[in-house]
Parts: sequence; C-alpha cells; structure tokens
Amino acid sequence: MSLLAKSRVFNRLYPKFGPTRTLATTPALLSAKHHANSNPSLPFAFLPANALDPKHKREKGLTEIRGPYYAPVTKTYLDELLGDWGEYVDGVKFAGGAFSLMPEERLKALIDVAHKHNCYVSTGGFIERVLSTSAGNKDVISKYLTTCKNMGFDVLEISSGFLSIPTDDWASLIEFTAKHGLKPKPEVGIQWGAGGDASVEELESAGTRDPKWLIDRANLFLQAGAHMIMIESEGITENVSSWRTDVISAITSALPAEKIMFEAADPDVFAYHIQNQGARANLFIDHSQIVQLACLRRGIWGTGGTFARVVTFEGA
Repeated sequence: MSLLAKSRVFNRLYPKFGPTRTLATTPALLSAKHHANSNPSLPFAFLPANALDPKHKREKGLTEIRGPYYAPVTKTYLDELLGDWGEYVDGVKFAGGAFSLMPEERLKALIDVAHKHNCYVSTGGFIERVLSTSAGNKDVISKYLTTCKNMGFDVLEISSGFLSIPTDDWASLIEFTAKHGLKPKPEVGIQWGAGGDASVEELESAGTRDPKWLIDRANLFLQAGAHMIMIESEGITENVSSWRTDVISAITSALPAEKIMFEAADPDVFAYHIQNQGARANLFIDHSQIVQLACLRRGIWGTGGTFARVVTFEGA
C-alpha cells in the first residue's frame, strides 16, 4: 500500500488526531510544492527543488545574461531562449558597445523582446568609451543617457576599468544617470585595466587595488543612488594566476547581498559563488550558461562538489 493510501486509512480509523502529513506536505517535498506554485505548468513540479522566489517577486538570486558580443544574439534567438528559460533570467546586458552598431529598429526590437519576457536591459559599460572620447562633456553625456532611455534601456552600467576618474565625479555621474530615468549600476573592481580581456601577465604588471578601496566606493555609490553594484571579475577570478577568494569574502562581508552582483561568466566561477553565497547570489553570466546555472540554483544538478549540496530554506 502506498504512503498516501496508508495516510487515508489512518485518517478514517483515527479521526480525532486530524489529518496526518501526506506525501504532498512532507518536509522533503515542501520545496517541490513551492516550485509547483511558482509555475504550475511544470510537468515535473512534484519533484523536490530549491525554494526560490518566482521572477516577479525576485529581489535576490538575480541572473543577468550577456547579449550580443562574443556571439551575435539575434531577436529570434533571444525570443526563443527567453521563451524557454525566461523564468530564470532577470536581465540582458549588451557588451562592448555592440548596440551602438545596430540600426535603431533592430536595436529596439531586441530590447522589446527582453521586455516582453519581463527582463530589464543594461547598456553594459560602454560609458567608458563615451567619457574618454567626450572628455567628460556634460552635454554629450546627457545626450548619450537620453538616447539610451529613448531606445528602451533600463539599466546603465557605469564602469571605469580603463579610466582614472575622481570618486566624487563617479558619484555625480550616478546621480546624473538616475535623473535621466535610468537605473545606475556602477562597476567596481580591484584590477586596473579591467574589461579588455588582457593577459594575466599584463594585468599582474598593472597591479591591483586594496579590497577596501572597492568596498568604500561601493558604499558611497549606494548612498548616491546606485541601483546595484557590479563586481568586476578581472583581478579576482578572471585572468589571474590564482583566485582572490579573500577579496570575495571581504566584499560579501561588507556589502548587502541584494545590492551586489558578481561577474561570473565561467561555470567554475558561478559554481563557487553559489557554493559560498548560496542559491540566491546575484550573478552575471553568458547567455549560453543559463540552463546550467538554473539547475545549480534549484539544486537539481551540479558538479562533484555541488551535486545535492545546494539547498535553501523556504522561510528565507
């Protein structure tokens, strides 16, 4: 006799004890119930999976994917990708200023697809190029921000891996961006010259900053109205001889988890962040990795080091 059938027999024989826990409400399957409620159309919703907030309520555990750059992500591709996996994607980010090479109608169409699937769209850090070519001219910057807003962008990443910019100016740019109706997302890191995919030797010769420098600026930028802080991976987990896990620990200890997002466009890197921060870490990955990360967050699959070890608690 099945467990469910035994439960029903017990309830009939001993009604004064009230209903017992049936298979659908045992602790081991509470996560599965949450999973089913968040998307009842899933045919395997009866199987246990980590309890994570559904997309429309999600404030932690955000996933941002890279759009066109290393691969030409087309409108059709993005629509189909998000049609299948959009529940696990919160934002789409352009890289390398790729959007500046697209005709207006094609760019808007691509952004519209992301919005159709309830994903925000980020410019990536192209403002570095705009700042360097305009010598920081306020009118040029304003025109750039206005155009980004008119095209449908939601988030403007403000990076300075190649630039030397006073911290106060950086904070003012965050405020200036917000006044144009965009969500400022400053990118901070410890590596000078980050963002250009330089060799390990080049970056090591350039040197790194103290983690406190990063944390102090991140706190200042949050006070200035930053929507989120993007943590640059170069110098920490990308293009380094060995990972600076001490820097990651310093950042996660000092800054609010819901306000930091780590670049993690490598499976070993995002597995490390999930393993050490938990399933609700905010991560930026490549669009080709969304399935792997979604499975890892839900705890249904992983590597030898993470298989069946990534868990959540529904009360969180």
